[in-house]
Amino acid sequence: MISVLRLGHRIPRDRRITTHVALVARAFGADCVLVSTKDSVLERSVRNVVEKFGGDFHISTGVSWRKTLKEWQGTVVHLTMYGERLKDALPKIGKKNLMIVIGGEKVPPEVYDIADVNVSVGNQPHSEVAALAVFLDRLLEGNPLEREFGGRMSIVPSKKGKNVIERAAELPSRRDCLEALREAGCDSAVVEHCKRVSRLAKKIASLCGADESLCELGGLLHDIGRGRTHDIDHGHAGGQILQEKGFPAVLAGIVEKHVGAGIPKNEAKKIGLPAKSYVPKTLEEKVVAHADNLAEEGKIDLLIDRMEERGLPAAAKRIRRLHDELSEKCGMDLDDL
Repeated sequence: MISVLRLGHRIPRDRRITTHVALVARAFGADCVLVSTKDSVLERSVRNVVEKFGGDFHISTGVSWRKTLKEWQGTVVHLTMYGERLKDALPKIGKKNLMIVIGGEKVPPEVYDIADVNVSVGNQPHSEVAALAVFLDRLLEGNPLEREFGGRMSIVPSKKGKNVIERAAELPSRRDCLEALREAGCDSAVVEHCKRVSRLAKKIASLCGADESLCELGGLLHDIGRGRTHDIDHGHAGGQILQEKGFPAVLAGIVEKHVGAGIPKNEAKKIGLPAKSYVPKTLEEKVVAHADNLAEEGKIDLLIDRMEERGLPAAAKRIRRLHDELSEKCGMDLDDL
């Protein structure tokens, strides 16, 4: 996990440069950006990019920087003009559980004391965006720049002009998906359920502006992991199956995060899943997850009651929030579909 903590964000003065901080963090290999000032507009802008271009990047704003730094279980690196030279500091810094702190106009002196390493990315005035880009590029040796993000859109480098690929054109056919379900060992009941979720997901997508093809195929494949297990980890198993079969990463992400309204990182660790967030982030991931919820019980209140009876109040709240969010986007209560 590589996180970036942005300090000193001022609304609206710094919104553009902090957006660039987030985009650089995503493109150059970080997993998330945390911003000390609450800014829902900034969050929405960054999430829109992630929804369109893919990846598993997260943004949170309004975080307590002191609490975040003091509770961080890993290395804290502060980028500044006044620290050690970059080339001298890099050998001391690992690539796991790394928190990179970048400030704005003025950084509290406390940050210098909390940081495990204060790193000078050059000793001349320049942008914190540039400092972050140079640091991540040196740390990760440029590898993230060759990464495939699996988004709906991708840009192919070309000498002249714009070469943009719509990922939907590369998606498998419905026949391919049905064949994959059967090859994975899914029985007829699972296949019929997947068809029902697929139809519902496509209908919701048409109402809220999500990618209908992605939602249709994601719904069709969402329970492919049940060919291996019917436990709560079937979403993770399904994502692995699709990766093994060479299906697009965007579909594997939808399948992996479809359970309920997602499984947060702390809960994933408790049930033995790899320690990462399985909460749907893109609109398509949310649509398929909730189509599965609605297809299972028909009415959201019935599902929420069942979750609470099973002693899962946090999961019930997440499902309710997801239902309300998508209902608002669709302009109708999805119970009425």
